[in-house]
Amino acid sequence: MAYCRRCGAPISDQAMVCPSCGEPQYSVPPVQDDGGIGWGLLGCCIPIVGLVLFLVWKDQKPRTAKAAGIGALVAVGLSALWYVIVIAGGIGFALM
Repeated sequence: MAYCRRCGAPISDQAMVCPSCGEPQYSVPPVQDDGGIGWGLLGCCIPIVGLVLFLVWKDQKPRTAKAAGIGALVAVGLSALWYVIVIAGGIGFALM
């Protein structure tokens, strides 16, 4: 026999929700989702990893997934900008 974490009512060991107050009863602690900047930096340094982490964590850790996804988008955007600058510079140099 277990007890509710919120109201203290006795509940079944397998109960997912307290029948008295409706409080969810977790058998494992909830996942920490702090959206750390480290995942954003990893996504920025290795964009494919940021994309994979975004796709894997979008339901379980939405804030962390968003940080990794934004890091990947920033890296792709900077890469595209770099290629535009290099191509424009090459064309400008060739026309001189």
